[in-house]
Formats: sequence, structure tokens, C-alpha cells
Amino acid sequence: MYLNTYAQGSEPLDMTETAEFRSLLTSAGELGIPHRPDVPYASCNIVLRQQRFHFLEWGAKDAPTIVLLHGGHQSAHSWDLVSLHLAQRYRVLALDQRGHGDSEWARDVEYSNHTMALDAAAFLDAMGLEKPIVMGHSMGGRNAMILTKMNPKRLGALVIVDVGPELSGRGREIIQGFVQANQEFESLDHFVENVRKYDPYRSREHIERTVKYNMLQRADGKFVSKCDATSRRLGIPRGNGPMDNVSLEEVGAFDLPVLLIRGANSNILEPDAAERFRDALPRGTLITVPDCGHNVHGQNTKGFIAAIGGFLESSV
Repeated sequence: MYLNTYAQGSEPLDMTETAEFRSLLTSAGELGIPHRPDVPYASCNIVLRQQRFHFLEWGAKDAPTIVLLHGGHQSAHSWDLVSLHLAQRYRVLALDQRGHGDSEWARDVEYSNHTMALDAAAFLDAMGLEKPIVMGHSMGGRNAMILTKMNPKRLGALVIVDVGPELSGRGREIIQGFVQANQEFESLDHFVENVRKYDPYRSREHIERTVKYNMLQRADGKFVSKCDATSRRLGIPRGNGPMDNVSLEEVGAFDLPVLLIRGANSNILEPDAAERFRDALPRGTLITVPDCGHNVHGQNTKGFIAAIGGFLESSV
């Protein structure tokens, strides 16, 4: 049983009348996130590459478009506070990537970054987007970089959040350890407590509001991750091939505005690796957001919004 509300068919579902949206507005008010309470917001489904994908659409359809790609074991809802703010001026499309959130699990258990980048390209084409701004965090940032490598002229601008060609092995181990240890629970409270220990930047109330987007209730009553873990159980490696990675040399061909956002306390993207990434980009900018770790936009949303504001303004 899914714990959250989402479109059940091909018709978009207006989310502004749901308790989830009212809860989001409460969180935005508590955190001081500028927003409009009457912003258009819908849950939608689309079929891409013979698979059903779920996405969230915010803002006016004729506004400049921003496409958001979430991190691993997260969902489009991880951007909700950011989307709510950006929708005052932009059309925001937050995609649930394959095997995540409310999108379909891949029948062939194919979850390489290259495949996800192809999904993103198909989404841009299906939505008729020309030169959109693409913003990706962690796994979504890697997918966005591969999408850019495929065709740097396809995008208008790129925002990469706390990821790059060079990543900390120790940081990746910490994240993988948390994911592997948090797959199945008797109660949601147990999961919330684990997240609270892992992520000290967010309040318990905020974590409780968002937990429904990461877990579902199985037929036996247990709560399990919504992310497809079949590839892990089968021992299928991910992200090891040349098509699943982007090198510092390759980002030298990214001839478009690129903003790299790093969390000041990130255990994934080290300061020197972020600087090398920025220096390799023809038109790169690096901003470090304080008081947060790897999950920059969720742990310091106001700082993240302040960091991207000027870049977005200059890119439309």
C-alpha cells in the first residue's frame, strides 16, 4: 500500500487540495521558504521507453522550465520545498526516476546511470522542452552530467548538486551502509529514528512529513523502501562502465553555464575535488552552502535557494 497521494492514471491529479500540500505549506512557513499558496501543482504519469514514469509539475506551463533529477533512494518529492519556491517564476518538472518514488520498477532490473540519462533525454523530448535548465542531486547529478555529455547543446544550463567526476569512497560507503540497513521495518517510527540519527540537519517533524514518499506498506504489514533493490540482491553492479561516468577531461566539453553546489560538510564531494571540477568546466561556478552535508537542498533549503537564485535568473 502506498502511503502518499499520486495520479492513478493518465490524467494529472491536482495536488493543491490534498493534506500533503497543506503539510508542505506548513513546513515552508516554519522554515521561512518564500512561496505562493496558490501555485499550480500536479501529479502526472507518462510512458517513456516502454515504462511508466511519474513526475510532479509545478508552476505555469508557459514559464521557463527547470527539470529536477533526485538522488538515489529518494524521489521527486525530495525537491518539494525547492519546487514550491521556484514555481513562483518557473515551470518545474520533478521526475521520479526508474525504480524510485512512484515510477515503475524496471522489468530488466536495468538501473545504470547511462540508462537513467536516456530516460531523462526521452522525458525532455516527450515534454517538448528546448534548452531547459536541468538540476540534479547525487545520482540525479550524475545522470544530468551523462545527459550533458551526450549532447551539451541540448540544455540551456546545468546545476549539479554535491556530486562530480571525483567522489569520496568513504562517503559512498557511509551512504550505502545506511541504505542497506534501512530496507524493512515493523513501524515507520523506527525508520524515522534512523533517519534522524543519520541526518541531524532536519527536524523530526520534517522527516515525519516526508517519510511517506520513501516507504510503502507491504502486504505482510511491514514498511519497506520504495526503491527497487533487486539489482543489489542479485549482485548486479552499477555505475562501473565508461558510459556511466564522466571524467574531468570530458566536462571540458560542457560549453554551457554550469553551477556546482557543494554542501559545506559533505562527505561525498571533497573541497579540492569540487574545485577541480569547477576549473575543468568552461563556464563553471562553484558555491558552497553552509550548515549542511550531502543532501544540500533538504538540509539547508534556504541556503540552497539563495545559492541558485542568481544563476537561474541569468540562465533564462
